[in-house]
Amino acid sequence: MTGVPASAAVRPAALPPRSTPKFCSACGAERIEQRIPEGDTLPRHVCGACGTIHYQNPKIVVGCLPESGDQVLLCLRAIEPRRGLWTLPAGFLENGETLSAGATRETLEEANARVALGPLYTIISLPHIGQVYMMFRARLLDRDFGPGSESLEVRLFDEDEIPWEQLAFRTIGRTLRNYFLDRRLGAFGTHVSALERKGARPDLSGAG
Repeated sequence: MTGVPASAAVRPAALPPRSTPKFCSACGAERIEQRIPEGDTLPRHVCGACGTIHYQNPKIVVGCLPESGDQVLLCLRAIEPRRGLWTLPAGFLENGETLSAGATRETLEEANARVALGPLYTIISLPHIGQVYMMFRARLLDRDFGPGSESLEVRLFDEDEIPWEQLAFRTIGRTLRNYFLDRRLGAFGTHVSALERKGARPDLSGAG
């Protein structure tokens, strides 16, 4: 990274817009303050009564891009946010779960699809909402798939059929565009990037 001071690259100016705890989980006090604790370098939610620091860290969204021949599998969302729009199978990583296990689980839950995971393909940071997307390439093991409880429809798409204007999240569009470009070039790598807030409207870059 050239021309950017190291401190500017790693130090946010303030906490991202996450909910502030109303009560301290340690002592129950209703005195949550936002300040930089002694020995720290970033603002945190700190209990003014007992000093407990309530850390809030980015959430990991994990999923995959399932391939079958020249087609890719997409799910039509049955839940908010962005109900009725298309996405790749993905969701929040659970505690005690590996990235690969989370991606496989989400694909089974949302698309009832069994996949053989390939390499990690895209890592997309969403600092303004405290999320990191981690998407694998994957190969469908069979075509016995269908909508899970969070999907209205699941289907395979050729590249020229992708509903670009009906994709649920910017992260999904970026992942798919990288994929089809890499496929044409005949070389797949791992893409690391970031998406910043777009415009003044509520941002729905990430998954829910």
